[in-house]
Formats: sequence, structure tokens, C-alpha cells
Amino acid sequence: MHTFEVSFEEWINNVRAGSFSCQGNHIKANSKLVAFNTEQAATVLFLFSVYFPSSLPDLVTDMDFSPFDESLLATCSGDETMKLWHLCDPEQEQPSSPELTLCPGQGKLELVQFHPTSSDLLAVSTSKSVLIWDTSRRDAPLAGTLEPHSDQLQSLSWKRDGSLLASSCKVRTECPAPDVHCDEPAWAHLLILNHCLTDTSTRGVAVVPKLALDVMSCEVMRVLQLTDSCIVPISYQVPRKEFHEDLYPDTVGTTPAMSAVEWWGGGNKQVEKVSLHPDKRPKPKAPPAKQTPDPARGCSTSSSPLSTPSSSAVPSRSPSTTSGLSSGFLPSPSPSQSTKTIQGLLGPTSKFRHIQGAVMHRNTHITNMRGLNLTTPGECDGFCVNRERVAVPLAISGGQIAIFERSQPGRVPDTALPTIQNSVNVVDFCWDPFDTQRLAVAGDDAKIRLWRVPKGGLTETLTEPELILQGHTEKIYSIKFHPLASGLLVSSSYDLTVRLWNLDSREQVKLLSGHEDQIFGMAWSPDGKLLATVCKDGKVRIYDPRKSTTPIQEGPGPEGPRGARVVWVCGGKYVLVSGFDSRSERGLYLYSADSLSSGTIATTQVDVSPSTLIPFYDPDTSVVILTGKGDTRVHIYEIVPEEPYLIECSSFNSPEPHKGLVFLPKTECNVRDVEIAVGLLLTKASIEPVAFRVPRVKKEFFQDDIYSDTAVWWEPALTASAWLSGSNGQHKKISLKPKDMTPVSEAPKEAPVRKYLPSSVYLEEKTDEQKKEELLSAMVAKLGNMDDPLPQESFQGVDEDEWVSKCDGNRWMDESQPE
Repeated sequence: MHTFEVSFEEWINNVRAGSFSCQGNHIKANSKLVAFNTEQAATVLFLFSVYFPSSLPDLVTDMDFSPFDESLLATCSGDETMKLWHLCDPEQEQPSSPELTLCPGQGKLELVQFHPTSSDLLAVSTSKSVLIWDTSRRDAPLAGTLEPHSDQLQSLSWKRDGSLLASSCKVRTECPAPDVHCDEPAWAHLLILNHCLTDTSTRGVAVVPKLALDVMSCEVMRVLQLTDSCIVPISYQVPRKEFHEDLYPDTVGTTPAMSAVEWWGGGNKQVEKVSLHPDKRPKPKAPPAKQTPDPARGCSTSSSPLSTPSSSAVPSRSPSTTSGLSSGFLPSPSPSQSTKTIQGLLGPTSKFRHIQGAVMHRNTHITNMRGLNLTTPGECDGFCVNRERVAVPLAISGGQIAIFERSQPGRVPDTALPTIQNSVNVVDFCWDPFDTQRLAVAGDDAKIRLWRVPKGGLTETLTEPELILQGHTEKIYSIKFHPLASGLLVSSSYDLTVRLWNLDSREQVKLLSGHEDQIFGMAWSPDGKLLATVCKDGKVRIYDPRKSTTPIQEGPGPEGPRGARVVWVCGGKYVLVSGFDSRSERGLYLYSADSLSSGTIATTQVDVSPSTLIPFYDPDTSVVILTGKGDTRVHIYEIVPEEPYLIECSSFNSPEPHKGLVFLPKTECNVRDVEIAVGLLLTKASIEPVAFRVPRVKKEFFQDDIYSDTAVWWEPALTASAWLSGSNGQHKKISLKPKDMTPVSEAPKEAPVRKYLPSSVYLEEKTDEQKKEELLSAMVAKLGNMDDPLPQESFQGVDEDEWVSKCDGNRWMDESQPE
């Protein structure tokens, strides 16, 4: 049996699956609908529409679709209510309130499950009890309460015939495991199952009903994998052609076997089974007319019984509407249009959404590093790099710093290395952007020391700094060089001041005040005129140091006191802050640089972790890459100057917790591999280069839609004295296009290749012989035509002939990448 992870074109991207923990499965599906948890509520995908129930004040903990009415959804939540929603066709207005709300008053509801054979019955669990509800009893829907469990109830499951209900809880007893016998399906002997991997963790998996399978493609199972940011349809197919009855025994139909009253009276009827043969499918029945619900009465409201044998039949899907892989799980004859429509309703997508990080070949690593200081303060990035060398603090007395030359990768000798002996503990340090030999180091003695590394690297231990700056009265938090003016440095300290230093004149030139607590982070604006800070006192501030020593703007910052970073984005129009909320969840907060006092214009919660997210922003692509010390995951977002502002892209996972990630100049990117950023990853004993690539098809062309002219930020635009006197400047720019590459915008257009229609087209208005012959011809032609365009070529935001992928584990690779 083959496993197919449906192409990216059929994924539902940009979903925000809930990161909270609950007993439910997080995702449920039927042949029409998908419901899944989000941080705020349950989200329902319905054909071409997206429906967000508006009366869900608390997090949805579980949900279930009726087996007899595909438009009926039950949800339970932490606000102690269970609700039934009757969803309409996409052309009709969706309900703003549930048709039935039940409040048992026994605490948070955890699980909900419809009865498999009887209409109107549901099992709902609290933390320790199971309740049976009969929704046909409008006055007293609570039909029974089962004996409570002794600990947290974790799962529920009805027996297939509906006669028994099984449950499990945390308490484990030492009883022997019962013998279990399972009949093998007819295709069991064909299993060599593939693993379908994504680069984000799985939140839940839902199985699509048998009636929704593409039997003409021998699809025997389809599951929907819910990850942090997308829903991935995965299809399991037996390598055969046409319909094979041995693969498809009759399956459970969609008409209830009995009413709730009959079940309570001891009835034990089975749901009538139906054939999956295309010619024997039941005829579709007209949907029931929508009835007007009764006015609300207290906590329980309802209309007439929500599902009856006469009105709950589900329209079946003939072969002409069963599209299998070509439409994921949505019954639509136009899969690409439906997917794009849904994605459009969920929000815009990024052309960097499939960006992939990959650790470069081992021969570029620096290994066998020993005695590293991996516990630097939160305001420090942990280590720093420039084009030529890497500086890493050591866990040795005297504040020693090791210097590694990037031109000399490989195993570090076991012998003692020459170091910079700073004499006091290092709290922050950074390379001069305009002098690859000068390193500024802030110590816990409130002094800043400037060290000069000889060309070619250290050959002996340095003990005397080139310059010492002293002015702060308490330990320093962080230091930053000016992005445009040479010899200009800014520092923040426990004395709650920010000071500017002119390294040419060796003196303090500005002292900025206004902070009332610890200064978490600082950032210069792209034009070098303004300085932004984020503080533990809950404020984000902007300074114009040449005009005022107090902030020119203030606004509310992140609520959490655990740390934060700040960076300017979108050409200096916005300020992005990474920090914590009051619940210690990490998040991103976007502000307009012109109106900090108005608060955030966009926020997004990222995850829960103790370390501060350190942002790197690429102004050429508006992509921000974030990770924390001790994390294994690197988060990536595109920042756009309009709603929704923050667009999440694929993330990169390192095999073990990393201690820092810093980035090199844009000129270090290999544009032939469509690299948009190259960073160095610090682990416990090594430094490993990581390339962030955008998958493209025609990599022989220069991707000029991605690579704009980049700033030469490693050359100063003016001196510190000129900037202090009021002058401004800007970096010159250079093109990254190699001389032997043609821009992809100038690439010749290829003639379109004929696309074959889906198999469903060949099954309409034909004799049996015509159906078989044309279907077989179409399948053979499609399998033999290797020039058919790949699904990736129609990705939004990229020319149709620009995408290709080759999935290896959880990262993208191209053919030239070493294994």
C-alpha cells in the first residue's frame, strides 16, 4: 500500500492550532467538514467557506460531528457548556448562535461523542464523570449520569453497535490485559507504509469517513494531520486500478438504526450498511428544511429534535464528485480553486512560507570546542560573529573569550587556546560592524573594553584592551554599535541610563533617561536617527538622542517581566517586540513607529518557553527569524505593512537544543541555492552554519523577485562626529546577481503542457466499456507523462513555473546538496 502526503497545493495553510492541552483529539472530520481547535475557539471549514462560531467564550476542549447529519456539530468547552451547531450551505448565512446549549453544572467539560447507532444521543464527560444526553428531550435533556471515575477521565469510545460505552482514566490497575482479536483487512498483506513527516509537531489526526474515499483510485484510507500551522491530507492507496470489491466491504451508512427512546428501551439495532461501489451508492436526499428555534429559556435552548431518521440522511457522493487526492478532503470538482479560496479566507500567504533551514556540510563546522559559557545573561545573544571570526565566552574565571577563525573550520585542537582575557565576567559583547578586528565587551564591573584581534586570529592571549570606557555606575545590560556611523556605541545599565560613546574621542557624549526598571533591549532605526528600547516597567520607548535625552514616544509593552527584544521592521515604519505575556507565553508585538501610545497593531502568541526570542530581521525580504537560547525550534515570519502584518512561515528544528543563532552578511548567501539568510548555530561543543533556502524550480536563473539590491552595511556611511553634529547618511547598495545568471523575470516562457482532466470526468455519460477504456487510458497517460507541471508550480505569490520540492525527512533538499 502506498502512502501519499498530498502536495502543498492541497494543504490548508495558515491555521493557528491551539497549543493548549486538552483530552480531546483537536480535530474531527466528515466527508464535508473539518473542525479543529484554535486558541480562541473551534474553527470549521465548510466547502469554500470558513465559519467561526461567535458564541464560544472559552476554549473548545472537544468536538464531534453527527454520524447521521453532516451539518450537525457538537462542541464542549471549558466554560462548562456543550453546544450543538447546525451549519448551513456556504451560500446561506451561518448561524451566530447554537441551536442547543446544555449546562450540566458539573465543571469543565472535556469530551463529547455522538452515539453510533441512535439519533439524538451524546456522551459528554466532565473531569471525572460521564453524562448521557438525549437532545430530543427539550425539557430534561440530561438522560443519565454514570458512576464517577477516581481520577482524570481521558477518553471515551462507544462500541460499534452502541450497546456499550468504554472510558479510561489516569488510574492504572494491575489487572491482566484482555485478549484482543482483530480481523485483518483484505489489503493487510500489502503494507510497506511510509511515514509522512512535517516540520511542526502534530496536534491531532482525524480519519475521513469511508464514504468520502476515492474508490476508483483504490484509496482505502484518508487522514487529516493537524499541525501547528496547517492541515495535511494524507492518502493511503493500494496500487491497483479501477474498483476492487475485496478492498471495499460494505460500510456503515448514514441513517440511524433507531431513536433515542428505542435505545433507552433496550433496543440494539445496527446501522444499515451501504455499498461503496460507484454504481450502488444511495441516491442523495434533499436536505431538511431549517426550522425556527424556540426562544431561549434559561441555560437550555433547543428547536425541534435536531436529527431524525427522515431528515438526517447525508447526500452521498457519486464518482463524479469523489475526487480523492485531487481535492484533499473537500468534495469539489475544482480543487485548486477551492484550496485557494479557503486559504484566502484564512488570510494571505507568504512566498516564503515553505522556507527551509538546513545545516551545512560537516566540513564547514567548528567542532570539539570545550569549556564554553552557555549561561550568559538574557540580554546577551550568547556569542557574536562577523564575516571573518566568531567570539564565544568561556566558563573560566577572568572573563575569557575564545576567538575562532571562520576560514579555519574543523576540529579545535585539544591543547590550550589563546584567548582574550577580559579580567571580569562578560555580560554582553559585539563586533564593530565596520572593523572585523575590533570587539567591544561589557563587563559586570560597569566598564566597556575594546579589544583588537590581529589579522589571521589570535596567536597569544590578549590581556590589555585597546580602550576602556567608564561612566556607568552599575553593571551593564547590553551594548550596540550604530548601524551607519563609525565609532559610535550605545550601552544600557542597571543604573537605568542609556549612554552614547564616541570611540574616536574616547568619551561619553549622550546620557538618556526615562527608564524605571531593567532595560531588556535596544535597537537603532534603519536610518540611524532613532533608538528604540523595551523595558521591564512595561513600556516601549523611542528616543531621538541628538534632540532630547528623554523619550519622544512611549507605549505599552509586553506584560511579562521575563525579558524582551526589539527590532525595527518594514523600513523603520514599525517596531517589533518579542516578549512574554502575563501567562509567560512568548509572543510577538507589532507597533507603529509613529504612534507607540496607540498600543500594538498586531500580536501573535508563539509558544511557551522560558528563554526570550532573539529576532533577526532581513530588510531585503521582510523576514524575521527568531529563536531562544536552549530552544530546538527556529520560528520564521514575514512582516507585511498591512493586515495581518505577521504571516507565519515554516520553521526549522535543530536536532538538539542550541545555545544561540546569529547571522552573517547577505553576501554570505549562495543565491544559486536561493539562500536568503545564513546563520551560525552554537551548540554545546560546535558551531554549525545553517542556510535558510526558498525552494524554487529554475535555480539556473537569478531569483530577482527575492533578491533586491542589498545594503553594504559593513561599510560606514559617516563618522560619529558627523552624526553627532546632525548629519545623516545611508548605505550604498549592491546587486547580488552573479554575472553569469539571467534574472528569472527575463526567463523565456515555456509552452503550457496539456493537463489531463480528473478521472471523474471520464465516468460521466459513458457506457461501462467506455468508462473502463477511457479511465485506463487517462491513468496510463498521466503516469507516463513526466512533463506534467508539479503542484508546487501554482503556489500563490510565485510564478507558476517557479516551485519544486523534494521532501527528505522534514527539510527540503536540492539535487546538488551533499547527503
